[in-house]
Amino acid sequence: MKQSPDKVVYGSRSEVTGGGFYFACHPGVPCFTRCCRNPDMYLYPYDIIRLKSRLEMDSETFLDTHTYTAVRDNPWFPHVMLKMSQNQGRPCSFLTDQGCTVYEDRPFSCRAYPIEPALSRNMEDSRPDRYFVMRHPYCKGHEQEQYQSVEQWIAGQELGPFIEHNRRWAAIDALLRANPWGPKGMENPAVKMVFMAAFNPDRFREFVFSSSFLTRFEIPAGRKAAVEARDTDLMVLGFDWIEFLLTGKGPLAEAKTG
Repeated sequence: MKQSPDKVVYGSRSEVTGGGFYFACHPGVPCFTRCCRNPDMYLYPYDIIRLKSRLEMDSETFLDTHTYTAVRDNPWFPHVMLKMSQNQGRPCSFLTDQGCTVYEDRPFSCRAYPIEPALSRNMEDSRPDRYFVMRHPYCKGHEQEQYQSVEQWIAGQELGPFIEHNRRWAAIDALLRANPWGPKGMENPAVKMVFMAAFNPDRFREFVFSSSFLTRFEIPAGRKAAVEARDTDLMVLGFDWIEFLLTGKGPLAEAKTG
């Protein structure tokens, strides 16, 4: 049955157990850019940094322009979703006839496809990551004869930093799934603070440097300078602060008084 271009098409997945998989994506594949039309795409904190920097936007403007929030499989915290255009077929706003205009900084979900890493939500888990191949019925990339290992795909798509940062976010996400907000649930004001620290880095930087944050926590001078200069360092500080806020533990320590 022909799929409507305006309908989200979900796929199936299977674990990579034989060391590799067949897949290729290029203009010669008949379905080229079909996956860029009306995907149901999650964005992760590192995706926000890469995209807003590429577009030379502050994070709040990027969120307002290119994303929306939705409560999906976690009822206790909203997901950030990439907003599609309203053109026929609802293509990605960054898609043109020549291809992706943000390709070098494309989000994790685009970059990783068809691979889906199953990252542990426990940072102390030493077991190796598991990887799955996602298949959508319209995708002809799986019919190509290019065989590669998961490791080759990760290297070729420059997935290393995305996986590294998403691994930490997965651990934070596990905390958020346990309703850390108490009886108020999503109405707890802390939800907005955590969202800011995770997905709105420019607003979080303003919070760090204009509030009592730097006097409350032990932030070495070198880390303070790094947080002021680099969004990735700021993001990691945000993760540390969220962990402290939700558990009272983690790498972030309160400053000693007296």
